[in-house]
Parts: sequence; C-alpha cells; structure tokens
Amino acid sequence: MPEQPKRLLSIDALRGFDMFFISGGASFLHILHGKTGISWIDVLGSQLEHPAWNGFTFYDFIMPLFLFISGVSLSFSIGKNSERGLVKSDLYAKAFKRMIILIILGIIYKNAPVPFFEPSQIRYGSVLGRIGFATFITTILILNFNSKQRILWISGILLAYYAALNLIPVPGYGAGDLSFEGNLVGWFDRNFMPGILKQKTYDELALLTQFPALCLTIMGAWAGDILRNLTFDARKKLQHLVVIGFSSIVIGLIWSLHFPINKHLWTSSFIALTGGMGFLALSLFYWIIDVMQFQKWAFFFKVIGMNSLVIYFAYSFINFDYTANKLIGGLISPLGEITQEVLVSIGELGLIWLLMYFLYRNRFFIKV
Repeated sequence: MPEQPKRLLSIDALRGFDMFFISGGASFLHILHGKTGISWIDVLGSQLEHPAWNGFTFYDFIMPLFLFISGVSLSFSIGKNSERGLVKSDLYAKAFKRMIILIILGIIYKNAPVPFFEPSQIRYGSVLGRIGFATFITTILILNFNSKQRILWISGILLAYYAALNLIPVPGYGAGDLSFEGNLVGWFDRNFMPGILKQKTYDELALLTQFPALCLTIMGAWAGDILRNLTFDARKKLQHLVVIGFSSIVIGLIWSLHFPINKHLWTSSFIALTGGMGFLALSLFYWIIDVMQFQKWAFFFKVIGMNSLVIYFAYSFINFDYTANKLIGGLISPLGEITQEVLVSIGELGLIWLLMYFLYRNRFFIKV
C-alpha cells in the first residue's frame, strides 16, 4: 500500500487563523479605527469592515476562506475514509447527515432563542448551513469526477450565475440590475425563501448564492488533492498552488470589470478572487509551517483551528465581554475609555483561547 499523506499542521493553523477573525479576534483594531490619528491603524481597521455594496476588503475574505478550507479538509477526509473501506453510499450518507446537522446548528446559532412556534420569524440562511450544503455537493463531485472535470463544474456554475444575474429580467427592474433593490438574488429570496431575510430585501446566505459559494469548497478540494498527491514533491505542490492562485485572482479582477466584486451577491468575480487568495494563503502557510518547519508560532492558531465549531458557538452563547470586565475592569479603570475597550477586547480573546487550550490539552474536539 502506498504511503498516505500525513496530517498537515498548516491546514489546522490556517483554519485557526480564519476563526481568529470570524470570532472577532482583531476587534480591538476595529475599536481603534478613526480614533487614534495613526494612519496604519486606520488602514488596518478599515479592512475589518465590509463595503456597503460593491468593493472588497480583507474582512470579505474571511467567510470564503473557511469554505475553501472546508474543501481542503474534505479532500483529506474522503481519502482517509475511502482507505478505511467506506463505499460511495457510506460517504454520501455521512456527508448528507453532516449537512442536516450543520443546517440545524446554523438555524439555532442565527435565531437563538429559536421561535419554534413562529416559523415565519426564523432566519433559515446561515454560515453553517452554507458549509453543510457546499461540502455535501462537493463530496458528490469528488466521488464522481476527477480534478480536471471539477474545474469544468466550477467554470460552469460561475458562468451560469453570471448569465443569470445579467440576463434574467427582474419584475420592475429588468435584466442586469445589480443594485441593492433590483438584483435577481433579492427577488428570488423574497419569493422563494421561507422565514425572514437578514437584509429585508435579500439574504446573502439564502438560496441563489449557495451555488457560487460552493465553488470555493470545490476549489479547496482541488487544493487538497494537490497536497495529497504523492507524486508531487513540496516544490511542485507549491508551484501548482501559487500558479492557480494568481491565475484565479487575475480572472476575478478582469471579470470584475463587467461583474463587480460583491460579497453580498457572491458574484463570480468575487469567487474567483477569494478562491485565488485561498490558494495563496494555503501555499504560504504550507511553505512556512510544513516545508520550512517554522511551527512554534502556529500553535496559537492550531489550538483555535482544532475546535472551530466550539469557538464559533462560544462567542454567541458565552458572555466573554462580561467576564473580561469582571477580571480586569478594576485594574484598567484609571485608563481612558478607548484604552479600556481595547484591553477588554484583548481580554476576551485571551479567555476564549484559554478555553480552547483547555479543550486541546484534554483532547476534547467537537466535529461534525
């Protein structure tokens, strides 16, 4: 039997890096934005806010990166389960069960306390539900198509989405209207999505945007296949990841000249751009951590990345702000209001990391 690829620390570290931002780990920069007069702080702080509509900031990359990493992990997981003797039907069932669990958890997260007796007041679109759907469809594609054929699926989905938003007329607005009020995504959500919509006229986690978004997970699985390829040495793996990453970014930027980069609509140009960035981020972490073996610094992120579901829910159900204030409020009370906010924010991060470290040391990991 050929040697199987070992678990890569870079994947856990990159997931932890992503969760660091998802859970508000850099919120202190957001607090300082526009309040210090220091230009570099303002630049960094501005990158932690979503654009009102078209445009792109670093914060727009966080959710796409998690979908991408889910695909990378999925490639390794399916490979491992296949080696254990699981057949296609077993893997389909496993992926479907995971999708249902994540959809349910997503509804709980977005609506807690969930108004069970008023289903029309429930928001059904969620980040976790999106991950569940994307990994289920990607599982089907992995088990039935090779990497080259899956590239055609990515291209087909993104081109079809591009055509739909530009050619299908929206009642009252016509075809090709990509405004907040007149886009096809919003019209489709208002007419076919049950429950409430986050943005009232549309919901970026609802129906149509599921399709371009899942392309990020398919792209992640492609990256995972490259890392798992035993015929490639580290240099060749890095070459593939970097070339694909830059190529995808260029495609996204060119495409944006006609189809604007827009996270709210998950436009095809946005997917190409963030997918390319995902390839480059993975190549950077892989090169530094697994190739160059500079690993000690990654431990902070690894602890977070090993329990991503826990940290995601912890910030929603545990009041770390209250606890941090209780612990250090007296010590920092003589300081200015802004400084106090920053220190409490850092204290929150310290508390959540210590919780994750406790779980890590006790080998307690929750996965779906």
